[in-house]
Amino acid sequence: MSDIVYKKIGFSTPFLRGYKTLKIPIVDADGVPAWPEMFPLSAVDNLRSTVGAHHFASQMMLSPISTERIRLDPGAIHFYNDCFNPQNAHIGDNDVTGVAMYWDPSLGRTRSDGSVCVIIYRDDKSHRIFVHDLMYLVVADGDEHPMATQCERVLDFMSCHNMRRICVETNGIGNALPEILRECAGKRGMDIVVQNVVNNKRKSDRIIDSLEPVLSTGRLYCSSHIQSTPLLAEMIGWSPMGGTTHDDGIDAISGAICATPLPVRPIGKRTRTYSANTNFTIS
Repeated sequence: MSDIVYKKIGFSTPFLRGYKTLKIPIVDADGVPAWPEMFPLSAVDNLRSTVGAHHFASQMMLSPISTERIRLDPGAIHFYNDCFNPQNAHIGDNDVTGVAMYWDPSLGRTRSDGSVCVIIYRDDKSHRIFVHDLMYLVVADGDEHPMATQCERVLDFMSCHNMRRICVETNGIGNALPEILRECAGKRGMDIVVQNVVNNKRKSDRIIDSLEPVLSTGRLYCSSHIQSTPLLAEMIGWSPMGGTTHDDGIDAISGAICATPLPVRPIGKRTRTYSANTNFTIS
């Protein structure tokens, strides 16, 4: 069959027969850069610490790692107790350059997928992500308006963090949520911006591409109270092959990381009061 195909397109021998593959990883087995003028060791180390072990091995070392082997290690998270300080745009000693709030909704019933709203801060200079607050929304099984109930709680969450913009995943059940959220906000007199997000990428790929790099390179920070949420248990049980019970918090964080952040700038130092010395004479 193959001989017939090759004869029809004019090749006397099969195309690429006997070809050899040339692979030049960015550094060799001894750690020597293949192109030191463009990628010295400092640049290679910076690249490794930015893209994560999985992407560095597959894209820079030409040695792909099977996605089946990828796991999320909650032990790599740095926990903090600091609040966000809008005066200097800091969390503790860390700069903050952007913020995003993301809602990955569901019905919120006890036995359904989790409905999760998260706010993250980020520092695009150090490539650090700060999961500052995470809310799992659960409504009573007898609630006749579960989506409106959730919208009210999300608005409370937004007010608590002084946010007026939120990204809402509108796949499936979330399709009607932006309008419900705007209506509930209007009744409160809140002026908000709701950005619709449609995810076409497979969930496991979203998590691997967004969350795994910051986690595996030690750039994921979480507020300490998040330890009391289901998030860490989700990470321990997560596998890209599926079969996990819940991964809703993980997915919400991934969505927030992918969302375009709002710029954060210091609002300035607090106003200081000065007293003028009026005990003087004019000659």
